[in-house]
Amino acid sequence: MPISHPIQGNKRSVVDQPTHGGAAEAYARHSARQSLIIVGFVILTFVLAIVAINAGAANTNPLQVLRVLLGLETGMPSVVIWNIRLPRVIAGIVAGAGLGVAGCVMQTNLRNPLASPSTLGISNAAAFGANLAIVLFGAGTVQSNTHDAVFIENPYIVTLTAFVFSILAMMMILALARLRGFSPESVVLSGVAFGSLFTAGSTLLQYFAEDVQVAAMVFWTFGDLGRISWQEVSILAAVIVTAFIYFQFHRWNYNALDSGDDAAKSLGVHVEQVRFGAMFAASLVTAVAVSFLGIIGFIGLIAPQMMRRVLSVDHRFLIPASAVTGAILLLFSDTLARTMISPIILPVGAITSFFGAPLFLFLLAKGYTRR
Repeated sequence: MPISHPIQGNKRSVVDQPTHGGAAEAYARHSARQSLIIVGFVILTFVLAIVAINAGAANTNPLQVLRVLLGLETGMPSVVIWNIRLPRVIAGIVAGAGLGVAGCVMQTNLRNPLASPSTLGISNAAAFGANLAIVLFGAGTVQSNTHDAVFIENPYIVTLTAFVFSILAMMMILALARLRGFSPESVVLSGVAFGSLFTAGSTLLQYFAEDVQVAAMVFWTFGDLGRISWQEVSILAAVIVTAFIYFQFHRWNYNALDSGDDAAKSLGVHVEQVRFGAMFAASLVTAVAVSFLGIIGFIGLIAPQMMRRVLSVDHRFLIPASAVTGAILLLFSDTLARTMISPIILPVGAITSFFGAPLFLFLLAKGYTRR
C-alpha cells in the first residue's frame, strides 16, 4: 500500500493533465481561429474601402487617393475624395456594421432567424414619416435636368420626421411586448402588424399625393449613401459605436439566452431586462441608419446568418463578425451600384435586396440540408 498509493496518484495526475491541457489547447486554437477570421474580414473591408474610394466617374488612381488622404495633393481629386467619396464609403462601413449588429442581436434575443431591422416594421415606419414630411412640407421637387430629376429639397425635416416615426414604432412595439411579458413571439407579431400599418399609411399618402410628391417618396425609399454628409456620418458613427459597446458588454448574457430563458435565468440573467435593452439599442441603430440613408434591406438579415455558419454562436466573436460582414456587404453593394452603369448610380437598397434574397435562400437551403 505505501508503494502503490503514490503510483495511483501519479497515474491519476498523468491522466488528468492531458485532458485539461488538451481542452485548453483546443479552446485556444478555436478562439485564435475565430479571431483570425475576423481580422481577415477587417483587412478585406480596408481593401474594399480603398477600391470604393478609387471607383467612380472621376478619373483617379490608388496613388492619387493615397496622396489626397495624406494631404499631399489638392485640387479636384481632393474635392471629389474628401467631399463625395470618403463620406459615402465611411457611411457604408458604419451603417453596414450597425445593421449587421442590430440583426445579430435581434435574432438572438427573439430566437428567430428571420428577425431583422427590416422585418420588425421600423423601416416601414421611417418610410411613412418621410412620406408624411414630403406631403406636408413639400420637401420633394423636380430639377430641369434628367440625370437627377427628383431630389429631396429639405432633407433635414424628412430625416427628422422619419427618425421620429421609426422611434415611435419601436416604442409601441416594445410597449406591447412588455404588456405581454416581452415574449419573442409578441415582438415579432407586433413588428409585422405595425409594418403593415405603416405600409398602408404610405400607400394612402402616395394615392392622394401629386405626381412630383410621389416621385420624391419613391426616391427617398431608395437606399442612397450619397445623401449623407460628414455631420450625419459623425452622428451615425456615435450611435452605432455606443450600441456596439453596449452589445459587447452583454455578450455573455446573449450566450446564455441561446440556451433558453430558463437556462439563462438559472445563470442569473435578467432575461426581460436584457432583451428589452438589446431591442431598444438595436432599434435605435436601425432608426438612425434608415432615417439618414433610406431603406436598405437584407443586410441585418444576411450578415448574422452568414457568420453563424462560418463561426460559432459565441457572441464574443459573432457580434464583431456580424458588424464587419455587414460593412463589407453594404460597401460592396454601393460600389457596384456606382460603377455598374456609371455615371448612372443605382439605388443601393435595390442592389442589397437583389443579392440578399438569393443568398438568404441559399443559406436557408444549405441549413436544411445539414439537418
